[in-house]
Amino acid sequence: MLAGIDTHKDTLAVAVIDLAGRPVLVTELANTEAGFDALEELVKEHSVSRVGIEGSGNYGRGAAIRLVIVGGLEVVEVPPSLTARERSGRPGAGKTDPGDAVAIARLTARETGLPPVRLAVGQAADLRALADYRAQLVAERTALASRTHAELHGLLPGYQDRVPRLTAPTFITAATDLLAGDTSVRATLTRRRLVRLAELTAEIQEVHGLITDAVKQVKTGLTDLYGLGPVSAATILGEVADIRRYRSRHAFAAANGTAPIPASSGRTSRHRLNRSGNRQLNRVLYTMAITQIRADTEGRAYYLRKRAEGKTGREALRCLKRRLSDVVYRTLHEDLATTAQPVMTG
Repeated sequence: MLAGIDTHKDTLAVAVIDLAGRPVLVTELANTEAGFDALEELVKEHSVSRVGIEGSGNYGRGAAIRLVIVGGLEVVEVPPSLTARERSGRPGAGKTDPGDAVAIARLTARETGLPPVRLAVGQAADLRALADYRAQLVAERTALASRTHAELHGLLPGYQDRVPRLTAPTFITAATDLLAGDTSVRATLTRRRLVRLAELTAEIQEVHGLITDAVKQVKTGLTDLYGLGPVSAATILGEVADIRRYRSRHAFAAANGTAPIPASSGRTSRHRLNRSGNRQLNRVLYTMAITQIRADTEGRAYYLRKRAEGKTGREALRCLKRRLSDVVYRTLHEDLATTAQPVMTG
């Protein structure tokens, strides 16, 4: 038997299917310790050998940990994009939690390359929390800066010559000085926004320092790679948790969305962008690729070779991201080999 779990804040939708994909049991359990007890009994009663969980790093983390502790089970992570694709193959069925659980169970049965659930603990969990918090702060600052720019444009046309951006204390102070003496409501509110921008900028810098110190404790070779700083390294370590979750570099590339998807037809042989996979990892690899292309690096030389072969700029960039995925995969394995006790546990 196989099982699929669709996780939510309060509930777990659970489906058990047979080897032919036919639902044997579809139920809903509480996302609590009592619900985990019931889930443990359920998988034992139906002799479940493999369980797929969507959201094992979020609302499904507690259930995933319990199932791993039970032992004797293969517990894998099912990406939401795969569930959505499976659901779209049932036209007219609509979206329901039990239906999603059945879809997850069928994916668990069919997709043999799904990675084990990500159970980041210790340093991996800390790094992920720090990277996520910094990303949240940056997103808040970006949105607030955009709104503030719009207000400043209305209050002080041409201000951008002195304040090109609002992500540095110097420019935030310059914008505040430009508003001095303006007692209008809009100016008052804009000054409040500038105060908040200064607070966010200071906190982002503080969290960056915490991330830098935390990454130093891990002693990873990721920070030696061109284009990977402490924040990017923390994101990779936190999202991957344990590189042994991926059976090969190809599986890792598929998981981070750098493995291109075949899109050939007739005499045309091509690949298209893979929009699935872990988008945090994908963004890090994209930034790493762009950084290498702009400097005299092996990555730039590889990119130019692909362009010389006739690939477009976007296609060559995708090729470079795929190559860098292999570099990161190899580096993480080297980290494991050089430490007697791996610092990342999954």
